[in-house]
Amino acid sequence: MTDEYGFGNPEIIEEEVDILLIGGGMAACGAGFEIMQWIEEARKQGVDLKVKLVDKAAMDRSGAVAQGLSAINTYMGENDPSDYVRYVRQDLMGIVREDLVFDVGRHVDDSVHNFEKWGLPIWKQPGDEGKSLAEGGKPVRSGRWQIMINGESYKWIVAEAAKKSLGLENIQERVFIIRLVTDKNDPTRIAGAAGFSVRDHKLYIYRFKCCLMAAGGAVNVFRPRSVGEGTGRAWYPVWNAGSTYAMAAEVGAELTLMENRFVPARFKDGYGPVGAWFLLFKAQAMNAAGEDYQTRNADLLQKNGYGKYVKGHAMGTCLRNHLMMHEMKEGRGPIFMDTPTAMKNLAANMTPREIKHLEAEAWEDFLDMTIGQCGVWAGENIEPDKEMSELMPTEPYLLGSHAGCAGIWCSGPDDVPGTPDHYHWGYNRMTTVKGLFTAGDGVGASGHKFSSGSFTEGRIAAKALVKFAMDNRDWKPEMERSVDDLVQEIYRPVRNFLEHKDYTTAIDINPHYITPKMFQFRLQKVMDEYVAGVSTMYQTNAAMLKVAEKKLDMLREDSLKMRAKDLHELLRAWENYHRLFAAFAHMKHIQFREETRYPGYYYRTDHLDLDDDNWRCFVNSTYDRDTGEWSLKKVDWKQLVKE
Repeated sequence: MTDEYGFGNPEIIEEEVDILLIGGGMAACGAGFEIMQWIEEARKQGVDLKVKLVDKAAMDRSGAVAQGLSAINTYMGENDPSDYVRYVRQDLMGIVREDLVFDVGRHVDDSVHNFEKWGLPIWKQPGDEGKSLAEGGKPVRSGRWQIMINGESYKWIVAEAAKKSLGLENIQERVFIIRLVTDKNDPTRIAGAAGFSVRDHKLYIYRFKCCLMAAGGAVNVFRPRSVGEGTGRAWYPVWNAGSTYAMAAEVGAELTLMENRFVPARFKDGYGPVGAWFLLFKAQAMNAAGEDYQTRNADLLQKNGYGKYVKGHAMGTCLRNHLMMHEMKEGRGPIFMDTPTAMKNLAANMTPREIKHLEAEAWEDFLDMTIGQCGVWAGENIEPDKEMSELMPTEPYLLGSHAGCAGIWCSGPDDVPGTPDHYHWGYNRMTTVKGLFTAGDGVGASGHKFSSGSFTEGRIAAKALVKFAMDNRDWKPEMERSVDDLVQEIYRPVRNFLEHKDYTTAIDINPHYITPKMFQFRLQKVMDEYVAGVSTMYQTNAAMLKVAEKKLDMLREDSLKMRAKDLHELLRAWENYHRLFAAFAHMKHIQFREETRYPGYYYRTDHLDLDDDNWRCFVNSTYDRDTGEWSLKKVDWKQLVKE
């Protein structure tokens, strides 16, 4: 009967390496590209290290850049990394790890120069078309930190470099790591990981000295705006399941700023990017009456203590959302992007040929990174150069690399002046669990890295991983859990199905198990209605959060009853387990922080003020796997770069 559903006795593959890289996105590719040169240096010193990269998907189209991008949002060029720190600090409402942000800023340009060398087309200003950035070529900037690219194949190019560096024999694709395992003799140290193939009937057990956990952020934790026929459409990649946060926290890693989330304002339904339209094409957003709502509502920014993070026209991304949401609540929606006027103004002094080129670039902005938006326009007979398009804030996402800063508390560099001791306790980008490193969406309190910064952070972590492995060359990992125990846990959803499938005539309806799809609907409903999702206009309070906690506790019980009738459902079951864990952390952090630090991302209606006197600090948490309880605390913030 097990063979009928593709399940028999799985092949168990055990492997021991020195360094395991988990993930295949920009951060993991950065680590994969960088690590081999340091492994070669170790070899020269007589230490032979083995590395393996394991990706749930396939590196060529894995991670947030899978569809491509039309801009690189972090490139210093003529700018000072200290100014970059100031920008990130203001955008994220005053609380960031400035040592981590500065560390990315001082190294990121080298990564971008590599992208161009590997074949990524980067726009240049007139007269500099033949020059590379490294040779002094001036890029076309859509903003102070952003440069325009033709980036449909961006991820493919970067993955190729990582694969060439690592060697295909050191890469395992289509394997989903679902559990980290601590050391038998030291519970504060990482020793192994377990997962399964999403293509073949195989389980994988890895033992290692150290690992990089870089599996992205968390999507589909909240009920999306795209439902029914549109289910599956989201702004951030739907395969990002909070695995980075969940697996790290379950082995004791300290999380930070998990109350933060990102709510991007994007073209409605297609989730298409607005950056190029705002910054490059100079389009204006307006309310239904054709008014500039940001000017109309400027006084709002001075209320509730939000004004401290507004400097002229510069304000935090969440505050722009705040103004948009106010218009919608007041009944002056829909909000539109005036694309026709922007195109008309740009075309005023152009030849017909130049106008056609402009129109092509406007379309390519979406074809490079959000093809679904083109589908929405085509399906609704919208020509964006002739008809305005609606803007809408999306459902919330948990991430640490875009305009958000949720993630894991990490040790930073040791050479940034003024760094306090609690910012640096070990190897760069190592978590509070010895040997467990992270990068990209995994690193908390350090947003606005975007694609180039995430790749750079992977490189930074790779160097530290090799140093850790060399310093611990004689240490032998012993996992605290047996292989059989891990196998039984991984296949629990399979057993749930096989043992109870004959109880009912319809296999999807059964009192003994729940399908991963239905479990996800339950999670999204709770988060949407009680933890500041779209249905409450991103509002919550202590009473709502208390209800959410009770319901999420029940969901935690339900999670043990998820079923898997095939490998795909096994994948979905474990993704949803990780989503639940990330959701619980997010809820606990919002519950703990009694202020509204990120208006426009979420509102504590019982604490609407931004309270710098009491809450300009990090909120950190740890999870006790023995008791299932969370501990939260305030951690001091330190300013390293002056205003």
